Amino acid sequence: MPKPIVAIVGRQNVGKSTLLNRLAGKRIAIVADMPGTTRDRVFADVSWQNTSFTLVDTGGLEVQPSSAIALGVKEQVEVAIAEADVIIFLVDSEAGVVPADLEVAQMLRRSSKPIILAANKADNPRRESEAVEFYEMGMGEPLAISAYHGRGTAELLDRVVPLLPAPGEPEMGAAIMKLAIVGRPNVGKSTLLNSLLGEERAIVDEIPGTTHDAINTLLDFNGQSVIVIDTAGIRRRGRWGRGVERYSVIRALQAIDEADVALLVLDATELLTSQDEHIAGYIQQAAKGVVLVVNKWDLAVNQDMVESNQNIRKRLKFLSYAPLVYTSAKFGEGVDRVLPEAFEVYQERQKRIPTTEVNNVVQQAVAAHNLPRKGTKQLKILYATQAEVNPPTFVFFVNDPRLIHFSYRHYLENKLRQSFGFAGTPLRFVFKSRGEQ
Repeated sequence: MPKPIVAIVGRQNVGKSTLLNRLAGKRIAIVADMPGTTRDRVFADVSWQNTSFTLVDTGGLEVQPSSAIALGVKEQVEVAIAEADVIIFLVDSEAGVVPADLEVAQMLRRSSKPIILAANKADNPRRESEAVEFYEMGMGEPLAISAYHGRGTAELLDRVVPLLPAPGEPEMGAAIMKLAIVGRPNVGKSTLLNSLLGEERAIVDEIPGTTHDAINTLLDFNGQSVIVIDTAGIRRRGRWGRGVERYSVIRALQAIDEADVALLVLDATELLTSQDEHIAGYIQQAAKGVVLVVNKWDLAVNQDMVESNQNIRKRLKFLSYAPLVYTSAKFGEGVDRVLPEAFEVYQERQKRIPTTEVNNVVQQAVAAHNLPRKGTKQLKILYATQAEVNPPTFVFFVNDPRLIHFSYRHYLENKLRQSFGFAGTPLRFVFKSRGEQ
């Protein structure tokens, strides 16, 4: 059964992201001393008194949006409110009651959801006593807290837990595939996510870099649960900037580390940049499955798909095993192929080959190609076995691991792929000497 959802809602700069980080016990949401840092919904799993729930951080709410971004934030907050079982209405005890708080309160009353009013930034006894002025909002007893210092947050959780719906019976099922959508800024990652979901899940705007945080969304694909992670665009390291932008890049790289499969989104109008190659290299080094998604194909009016394939394969030789999908996420074209390809890659990562079959292929490869040697010493492969899945990992027991050359490792990999597939996923090889554990 899905976990109950608790949404943190409030105007800009009242400390919603700081509160999420405090309650989650780790830095999940980006926090900065500027309004509007959080735009999309950000999720974290929280456990308190043997009760687990999903905590949702939302962007600063403007009831009367003054920009396209603010309108998108408002729509996202409305979705978060609709999905929530409990709402934490966060206000600023330092600023006191302001008109924007009263507008948010009026909006929340219409939701008919359980609401806990929390007055944040009550960093000292004087601020705690001043929180009583929020009674005039008619939202019940205000709880004075300091998300930054952790004051009152245990009491806040104590109030949340009794309001949550009773847990249902746990579902037994297959492991959940984690899918990260990554790429340079403004290649259409959020548009692709929305097209996959069939709803406006992530805010989309013409301004590059609209997505700051990595956003997790759970979806169902043919009965299989999939967590899709939309991430901020990854710029070149020299252009990371500071603060929010730098942390966004770090979060995107962490999303790759956490994923099983990465959708590397490329822009069909400017294939292929050095930054695309850098991101592809990071995915390969992290040993993650990968699907190359060439987006904005509707704008590539003078390009031929065969020529585009050749260009990508030439520049990304180290991802020769990655499937290619052409899409126009804006118009939904080709998007129906993305999840099937990703799930096939995920299944390939779970594939386990019996040791006898591995050894048969390896011994045939050894017989068909001269073994590497240094001076009078020649490599001997005693036997091989698959040790792990996700990623598929093969251990080779040899007479001397120092005799392994990159080209021969590549030769062995090609032979294993020819026999067993492993489309879309890198293979890890470990070479050990005789008797080494």
